[in-house]
Amino acid sequence: MKKRLIIVSHALELGGAEKSLIGLLNALDPKICDIDLFLLRQEGELMGEIPPYINLLSQIPAYTVLARPMKDTLKEGHIILSAARLVGKIAASRYDRIHKCTDSDVALEYSHKFTCPFMPAIMPDKEYDLAISFLTPHYFVARKVRAKKKIAWIHTDYSRVQVNVPSETTMWRAYDYIASISDAVTDSFLAIFPELRDRIILIENILPERLVKKQANAFSVKDEMSATGWRLLSIGRFCNAKNFDSVPDICYRLRERGLDITWYLIGFGGDEALIRRKIKDTKMQDYVKILGKKENPYPYIEQCDWYIQPSRFEGKSVTVREAQLLHKPVIIADYPTSKSQVVNGYDGVIVPRDNEKCAEAIADIINNKKLREYLINNTYKEDYSNKEEIKKLYALIGEK
Repeated sequence: MKKRLIIVSHALELGGAEKSLIGLLNALDPKICDIDLFLLRQEGELMGEIPPYINLLSQIPAYTVLARPMKDTLKEGHIILSAARLVGKIAASRYDRIHKCTDSDVALEYSHKFTCPFMPAIMPDKEYDLAISFLTPHYFVARKVRAKKKIAWIHTDYSRVQVNVPSETTMWRAYDYIASISDAVTDSFLAIFPELRDRIILIENILPERLVKKQANAFSVKDEMSATGWRLLSIGRFCNAKNFDSVPDICYRLRERGLDITWYLIGFGGDEALIRRKIKDTKMQDYVKILGKKENPYPYIEQCDWYIQPSRFEGKSVTVREAQLLHKPVIIADYPTSKSQVVNGYDGVIVPRDNEKCAEAIADIINNKKLREYLINNTYKEDYSNKEEIKKLYALIGEK
């Protein structure tokens, strides 16, 4: 008899975790499981990538309240949920002020925590063998889904965010298992929540390899990436974590060393104005190019000469794995989880985060043609899709 499985996530916008979810959905075997997918919001560029054997449950209007302006949700009649969300926002602001938080996830956690009591159940007449909460906060699967076993995913480097530890501990304790995407993510999580050690299991991100390779050849981007020298590429949200605001300065230092490079940035987010200002300040307008948000970033990876991840911190960067899957040489910054991303000097190189030292290291690497060939050749020897990780999920429900 097939097992019944439900996966709950926020939406399917472009993002590393969301692409990992598509990889997970593609890896699941419909002969083993009947798979329901519930999204808080049925929106995002990756909606069309849901496999046909996945049963997409109907959207429940109450769950869409969380990510839209409260003035709109009030007009729609979601008075209690909007009020609960407002109370959570005020409480989170108070917590952050008292604890002097500067990079806090408390507001996101509280938005779910305070609205959860008023949310309707998800498939109340059905009990699942396994329920998966794929993105934090993890309140809804814990309280609104009936299942024999429940598992919550970690995608975050907890050494770099501030949380309400007692509150989140209660949230995580509602789960039988906690899936971490890397050893480094596990270490950062257990440094904050050591008492949850017995629930942690390692399930690395599963990449949708077929989709990535197919979309990499979907169209040409030669006109957009027309530089004649080295073409560097970075992809991610324009936010503090990704450190794209340092790219103009690093690019300036690289060109000062005589390297003919153009550095392309794909993404969107609140730091775009800051990045553009830094580009202007360093006079790098011709050499740091913002390409914006791309529904399909893979042709750009295919066109680049080097993929660079200059992040200040990461959980486990999916785009690094995608670049390796497309056989690109990778350079990443020495963020805390970097050693879980590449084997340094084998299928990628780790460089210092300090701008001057970073530029010096990148220059040495790019000038080493033998190293570039070595890095590329080694990507052909590895399986970056992590398809075998699905067996760990099957083991939780008694299937091999």
